Amino acid sequence: MLAERFRSARSDPAECVLEGFHAVKHAIRFRADLPAVAAYDPAAVLALAADLAPDVAAVLGRRMERVSLAEFADLVPDPPPTGVVAVAARPLVDPGAVLQAGGTAPVVFLERPNDLGNLGAAIRAAAAAGAAGVLTTGDRDPWHPAALRGSAGLHFALPVARVGELPETARPVVAVDPEGTPLPDSVIPEGPVLAFGSERSGLSETVLARSVQRVAIPMRAGVSSLNLATAVAVVLYHRR
Repeated sequence: MLAERFRSARSDPAECVLEGFHAVKHAIRFRADLPAVAAYDPAAVLALAADLAPDVAAVLGRRMERVSLAEFADLVPDPPPTGVVAVAARPLVDPGAVLQAGGTAPVVFLERPNDLGNLGAAIRAAAAAGAAGVLTTGDRDPWHPAALRGSAGLHFALPVARVGELPETARPVVAVDPEGTPLPDSVIPEGPVLAFGSERSGLSETVLARSVQRVAIPMRAGVSSLNLATAVAVVLYHRR
């Protein structure tokens, strides 16, 4: 039964659920394994693909299973208006290998992010800016369906994994911290780990102690913080 297939994927650490056209689109574009794709109006989904992403239309056409509107509503708690959902295999990610990889692209490290949608949007910004990967800590699963919605499925464009703590690495750790040097006056080294804390508590003293540099995002007086995804985007694009 398809509903059971989707339910089991939500608790399977080897799988994830994609909700909506853009998440499914990017999963296909970045060659994810999609064992199940469902839509209540496949023709409308294919028309959307023809308009927005013709490169994925053929795969969608082959993979989509038609379900009734009632059955579709049974597959996800909050059915997306674009009318398509999928089960995808999570890519195997070795966090150590992500950190050991050469090149100048940064690795984004998110310490204890709280909001899943914001976490996903940070991954989306990292993918767009060409980051080498995203590592997270804390109790929020970065592959939760809400995070995948926030990233529009761009988890599949770069390695994304949750770790217990920031692993040892030869990459320079750059902490994004209000007490740091303002970005216009900062020169971020090549191949860094860019470390971001939660909005409420910031980075832990452990991560701050490991940093070789602290940078701050200048803000108007009276503005206490930016959300996580905005901060990630600002720092990544400043670096570019």
